[in-house]
Amino acid sequence: MRFKLNFQLVFGQWPLPVKIGILFFAWLIFITAFHYRLNCHGDDRRVVRMGYMPVVTNLAAPLLDHVSQSSPDIFFEAVKFSSFAEMAEALRNDHIQAAFIIAPLAVVLHQQGVDIKVVLIGNRHESTLVARKELRVTRIEDLTGRTIAVPMRYSGHNLCLLKAFEEKGLGGRIRLVEMNPPDMASALTTGALDAYFVGEPFAAQTVRSGDADVVARAEALWPNFICNLLVVKSDWIAANPSSVQKLVHTSARAGMWAKAHSLDAARIAADYWKQDVGLVEYALTIPKGRVIYDRFVPKAEELREIADLMARYHLIKHTDITGLVEDRFARSASIADIGEIDSILYP
Repeated sequence: MRFKLNFQLVFGQWPLPVKIGILFFAWLIFITAFHYRLNCHGDDRRVVRMGYMPVVTNLAAPLLDHVSQSSPDIFFEAVKFSSFAEMAEALRNDHIQAAFIIAPLAVVLHQQGVDIKVVLIGNRHESTLVARKELRVTRIEDLTGRTIAVPMRYSGHNLCLLKAFEEKGLGGRIRLVEMNPPDMASALTTGALDAYFVGEPFAAQTVRSGDADVVARAEALWPNFICNLLVVKSDWIAANPSSVQKLVHTSARAGMWAKAHSLDAARIAADYWKQDVGLVEYALTIPKGRVIYDRFVPKAEELREIADLMARYHLIKHTDITGLVEDRFARSASIADIGEIDSILYP
């Protein structure tokens, strides 16, 4: 009580502007300390900011963020985006150091002069074409005259469908629109879309709810389908080769750990993605063994196939991908001795 009275005697004597100034500086000190606590990870460890979307092919991002929270030497910070275009701009402007980005968009950035390297392939075969249940679609031809959404024109999903349309003589008979993956399920359930082709778990969302049927899975339309891949800038590789190697090595190991611990992986990812655990586990395991985790080394011929299709469908002017693929980090990654989740970082 004595301290309170003394404080009032001193503080109460000061003019109102002085009181306001003191309160302002006290608030400034508090908010600065709070911001530092939230955003800084200490001077003694490296921070790698990874852009990602909440899809299975980007599963490594939340797993690495989770497992490196208490790491003494490196923190992999997963930065979630709502669109691949937004992520590409963040990478272009050095707001993130790495991006799990949709494959054809990497070709576009490379040809636009952004000096990026593909250093890892995300897990494969996790994209699904679904259609509104009442349409009773069982094959792509049944979607003639209908509207299908894809993540963007620079996506493997768009290329895959254009290729299928050409093979089946459906060119110009099915409408393709671009839509951010998180918006697709609601658009289909409200009738704004007839179908959509996207990375999981967004397709599984309407299948599990009973609003959609599976029309085709990516691997049936395009064997070895690549949805997303990991890219970094060349100057970051030059300045931080050990961080790049650690990122690629742990990303590869995260996939192999998830293969053996699908429920645990689903729980972690669902927390980051703000999605139902059951939905994420379903996307990881149904059909059993669908998602391919161990073919993560990037190959120039696979990117060249993507570039060839993009040029064929007039998405780019030429097919040059010289220097885009950098496979040495993935080739050096070890997927041996993976046990508990900590072994992702410390084999």
